[in-house]
Amino acid sequence: MKSKICILSTKKLKSNQKNFLLNAGFSIVEADFIKISILPFQLKNTPTLLLFTSQNAVQSVLNNEKVDDLKEISAICVGIKTKQLLEKNGFRVLAMEEYAQRLAPIIQKDFSKEHIAFFAGNLSRNVLPDAMNQTNIDFDEYLVYQNEESSVKIEAKTDGILFFSPSGIKSYLKQNTITHQMCFCIGTTTADALKDITKNIVIANQQTVENVIIQCINYYSNKL
Repeated sequence: MKSKICILSTKKLKSNQKNFLLNAGFSIVEADFIKISILPFQLKNTPTLLLFTSQNAVQSVLNNEKVDDLKEISAICVGIKTKQLLEKNGFRVLAMEEYAQRLAPIIQKDFSKEHIAFFAGNLSRNVLPDAMNQTNIDFDEYLVYQNEESSVKIEAKTDGILFFSPSGIKSYLKQNTITHQMCFCIGTTTADALKDITKNIVIANQQTVENVIIQCINYYSNKL
């Protein structure tokens, strides 16, 4: 690259993720704009199917005293990384889609007779609960993790910003602005949170941190 591009990541990256950017010649600023707290929960009923929409929900369930019992129950989920984390820890995943909107009709069609345990965060959207309510699917929703804003003032001049959630965008904007920066978003829901703020948006092909980074590297490689 002809010049050093400065990228801000709105969550702290793993060393291998950071190395992708460093090896491509970028400088990096990173900070956690969201704090995740795992919450304890107790099952109200015995489910026949588990529903996860994030890795944070999986981590919470892994900390639960009933985790061994829950591993005996099949799961469905949103996101390839969520699926991989579930399978790595011994869960059987029957269906996965990258977006809740795509999973909703599958739940309605293929899992309408199940009693579903939906493990959610405090900022989870209503796409899946609404879909289950529409078709009278029996489910219990459990609040298993908490998203809290942890805004940081960024003094460095940045060229691009990596965003991983709408809440991360909201937290960033508490103390910072988006002017010329190109914004790289993990998915369409995150990108939607920027629609009234900037048109400089690139959306990842997959909802993974790695793919957000790849889109960033490709964008600037093509520009310089």
